[in-house]
Amino acid sequence: MSPPEEWRLPTGLLWLVWILATPLAVADEVRVDGNGPKADRQVSLYERAVLIKVEGTITPFLEQHVRRSLVRARNRKADIVIMEIDSPGGYLDSSLNLANMMAKIDWATTVAYVPNQAFSGAAIMSLGCQYIILRPAAQFGDAGPIFQGEDAAFRHAPEKLRSALAVQLREIASSQGRSPALAEAMVDMNLKVFRVRNKQTGEELMMTERELGGVEDPEQWETIQRIAETGDGRFLTLNGKRTVEIGLGDALADDLPSLKTHLGIVGDVETIERNKLDIAALILNHPVITGLLVVVGLVALFVELSAPGIGVGGIISAVCFMVFFWSRFLGGTAEWLEVILFLGGLVCLAMEFFVIPGFGFAGVIGTLMMISSVILASQSFIIPKTDRQIADFRESVIVAATSGIVFAGAAVWVTRRIGRIPILSQLALQPPPTDDDNIELGPVEDATKPAQPNELLVAVGDRGVAESPLRPAGRALFGDDYVDVVTDGTFIDAGDAVCVIELSGNCVRVRKV
Repeated sequence: MSPPEEWRLPTGLLWLVWILATPLAVADEVRVDGNGPKADRQVSLYERAVLIKVEGTITPFLEQHVRRSLVRARNRKADIVIMEIDSPGGYLDSSLNLANMMAKIDWATTVAYVPNQAFSGAAIMSLGCQYIILRPAAQFGDAGPIFQGEDAAFRHAPEKLRSALAVQLREIASSQGRSPALAEAMVDMNLKVFRVRNKQTGEELMMTERELGGVEDPEQWETIQRIAETGDGRFLTLNGKRTVEIGLGDALADDLPSLKTHLGIVGDVETIERNKLDIAALILNHPVITGLLVVVGLVALFVELSAPGIGVGGIISAVCFMVFFWSRFLGGTAEWLEVILFLGGLVCLAMEFFVIPGFGFAGVIGTLMMISSVILASQSFIIPKTDRQIADFRESVIVAATSGIVFAGAAVWVTRRIGRIPILSQLALQPPPTDDDNIELGPVEDATKPAQPNELLVAVGDRGVAESPLRPAGRALFGDDYVDVVTDGTFIDAGDAVCVIELSGNCVRVRKV
């Protein structure tokens, strides 16, 4: 019997109810397929999805790029962040930092999507995400730390380092509801993992032999199977399908459309690409550009200290070192310690030039502080411990040493030609005349005559006295005439006797007698 006519709803109202109810029904049906720890969890529809690509070796620079990308994703109010990871691994510290960073995100759902490979540090980073979704043929795992020996052969890291890493991976895996035993098996080649079941509750877990021996009532647990890929001198390494089967992964997805279906993403996925800031940081962190910035900055600083005054040399030097430290901050290798060291070294050098004559203690300390700041700003550690860190330290020292050698040659060249470089000689600020200059005003008709060059006032072999410190430029008194002079590269204090050794144009070169 059909319901009374007055009970029937208009067709248009039925359509409206169906349209409104459909998203709720779809949301109720969307699940993450697979056997992972979140296979039974229902997920909501996501409207603002962003994708960040993590490709290549994981380095401190890549870590900072991911940090900046996550800030941009949060500013765009993303409700789900997909990390597309295709990496062979990289720096252990950066990988752990990324894993912990992903685990702490509470403003969006995090997904690690592995289309091809996520080995070593990349697998560690994936463990920090809420979901791990892979292509069936993708490779995942093998996070055992290695180092390169003196014979260039790669070897496994010492047991002490692997044990500490295993503890950290267990904590990261537990924070996302994954098996700590499987995470540990990625860094312990001798660890055997078993799938066990509680006879009373039917609960299934992954446990190691050590964990099985430590439970309160071992008789309550029965071993179902051993995970064949664990132990026997092998770090846990799996393809995508097997990763999901044992519960380390959550789902399989062949491509981005199927990934969107699994996760319940509506609309397009916005990819956060490298912006101009990332590209600039990448270029400026190149060793050649780094060396160029250091050399130009040091030469400009030398010119400024040689001809005191807030001139172009000081400005160029400040710009070069500001750009250097700014790029290192973006690359994740510098902090304020390096900047403070550099400024402290600069103060010591200034004291050596203007307060404490002679290259002594302050000069040595200042030079060492500046060199240390440049080296430390080029690496993410203070004392190298691993072979990778030793290699990075070696590269930083080579860049600093090469820059120092080039600077020394440039400083000698500038010292010998400081009075003959047309633009440089005009850009340096000169002190105003004093009463000691004995300036005499001639007749009005003589005011238009050009000033007499230095070579008309002194000759080679003439002796005088340094009126001001010569570092290397300054003024000397020859009889009653004050002459702008340049030393042969040595610093001469005010009051020391000097002798003219060369005349070239209006450049007078002297040396201490």
